[in-house]
Amino acid sequence: MNSQQEFVLRSVEEHDVRFIRLWFTDILGSLKSIMMSPAELESAFEEGVGVDGSSIEGFARLSESDTIALPDPSTFQLMPLDGEDDLKTARMFCDISLPDGQPSWADPRHVLRRQVQAASEQGFTCMISPEIEFYLFKKNAHPNGSQEPQPTDDGGYFDQASRNSVPKFRRQAMQALESMGIATEFSHHETAPGQQEIDLRYSDALTMADSIMTFRFLIKQVAAQNGVQASFMPKPLSQYMGSAMHSHISLFEGDQNAFHDPDDAYALSPTAKQFIAGVLKHAPEISAVTNQWVNSYKRIVFGDEAPTAATWGISNRSAMVRVPTYRMTKAESRRVEIRSLDTACNPYLAYAVLLGAGLKGISEGYELGDPAEDNISQLTRRERRAMGYTDLPTSLDHALHRLENSDFMAEILGEHVYEYFLRAKWAEWREYQQQITRWELDTTLNY
Repeated sequence: MNSQQEFVLRSVEEHDVRFIRLWFTDILGSLKSIMMSPAELESAFEEGVGVDGSSIEGFARLSESDTIALPDPSTFQLMPLDGEDDLKTARMFCDISLPDGQPSWADPRHVLRRQVQAASEQGFTCMISPEIEFYLFKKNAHPNGSQEPQPTDDGGYFDQASRNSVPKFRRQAMQALESMGIATEFSHHETAPGQQEIDLRYSDALTMADSIMTFRFLIKQVAAQNGVQASFMPKPLSQYMGSAMHSHISLFEGDQNAFHDPDDAYALSPTAKQFIAGVLKHAPEISAVTNQWVNSYKRIVFGDEAPTAATWGISNRSAMVRVPTYRMTKAESRRVEIRSLDTACNPYLAYAVLLGAGLKGISEGYELGDPAEDNISQLTRRERRAMGYTDLPTSLDHALHRLENSDFMAEILGEHVYEYFLRAKWAEWREYQQQITRWELDTTLNY
């Protein structure tokens, strides 16, 4: 038993932890949980916990159902008390393995870990800081699908919390996050009624993906305690902007930021420019992963400042990759902001494909074109193409076509995840197409 496992066992005893949640996700990013008593913890560290993989979305076929959840002791954290029974609970994320001890190719955490290892082999550590947007709605405001959900407030960008029906929500949410070791930077009201944003402080890619999954759980829990509902749906309201997860990314070589070059006009190193070029070149085939739902493309096509083309720009919020200009001389702060992700992606897979694309740009020396200075969102498709910009997919089926023609994405995701993801998402698209919507009936029924 290693020192981290021993630390967890001591902590459980010292804090009188009564239950331990073992967390992992399916391929689409749904959080799964196994509740375990402390008496089983030592055995779980040594042997893992058996999981019926055939019952988890995309994990295994019926004939290969035996999989094992191995708790990662480095992710141990006490959970905030929820006020129901005041019994202390902790959580750990798990790695999923096969009975022979090999990592499961269906485990999204393993998919990201492979890219983290690939970065390490090139001498890099990937650091990420996301800005996570979400909506707060009145409880049971959408009981039967007859109307859009009702926001908890009519506030706007940076409005004071006193205008909200749940004025202490963001403070309570940040306290809950900090209590679980998730460092926050800022929070504020976003531009749309009921829309919030909380920014997380930089951490390595795998830790950040774990933190995002914890973030979603805690935000929903704090919302429920306040009698409201939190939603990470990419675009829940037709007349307002969608919810993005703008992600600030940089690569470090040891303690040095590999993206910083004090002699460059934008303080961007050749490594940073090649990384951006890699993300842009592979952006269309990445889209189905970073924007995985039918609803995701309502945000991209109709959302303010949502990127519609694979472009980069200096302080240009309409570009897919934005290079911030504040604190340009501060080496550790040099980064790029990728603005295409939405808040309903699987963070393990989304960060895996972004990191993989950026690393490919570095290893193959991709060249970066000139930055975009236009407001991309206001250009027509013809204008974008005339200016040499590559359009991003505008619907899930377009994105899936690009994904299924990409050998590179199959390599990044692994054949199992790649094939299951495509099957599941094509099924979602077909189900969506089968609908007869109210708009169709209103406009076409009388013809």
